[in-house]
Amino acid sequence: MRVGKPVKALPQPLCDYCGTRALLARAGDESYPYREDHGPVWICTSCQAWIGVHARSTRNVPLGRLANAQLREAKSHLHDVLEPLVAGKVRRDGVNTFEARAKAIRWVATELGFDPMPGSIHMLTLDQCEQALRYVDAFLAPRRPAPDSTQT
Repeated sequence: MRVGKPVKALPQPLCDYCGTRALLARAGDESYPYREDHGPVWICTSCQAWIGVHARSTRNVPLGRLANAQLREAKSHLHDVLEPLVAGKVRRDGVNTFEARAKAIRWVATELGFDPMPGSIHMLTLDQCEQALRYVDAFLAPRRPAPDSTQT
């Protein structure tokens, strides 16, 4: 008979694309998507959708939802677009990069009324990433320096 707190079941995310249970893959496994060791990932081998695991997680808790190539590309592009805002926040307020990036994501999600409110970029859907990209681009457009028309 077990005494004490019950042990929670390990997370086993389902693929949003095909409904298959994701498998945990580590460096060296045939299904591991990276050449180098980037830590364990949950992967849907049929869709090639995957998501990383929280650092130092003993229970292999996924960072968010599994992402296919299109969603991974959109998330990466959103990170790139937000980087000038994140760098400015770090300089101005003295916060670390992770905190500044989280605040940027919360700002965009609040402005666009995402429901449920994503905790990080890993929770965004493809549609939300595309909306966020358009919003941030429109926000930054008037702040960009005008092209110099005197140069040829």
